Amino acid sequence: MTSSPNDRMVEGREQLLPEEQAVGSDDPEEQARVILEDSEERILHPEKTRRESSQTPDQ
Repeated sequence: MTSSPNDRMVEGREQLLPEEQAVGSDDPEEQARVILEDSEERILHPEKTRRESSQTPDQ
């Protein structure tokens, strides 16, 4: 990944949603960090993630 989310961003998102609490998480902080890194990658390189996404229609 090109960048890492800062600790403040992770701390703000490491609280599990009710549906996540139901199944649990071994490491909510790491889970938040990985999700934020993926989000940042999509923001920085939309053309790459668009090609790889099965949810984005071809243009």
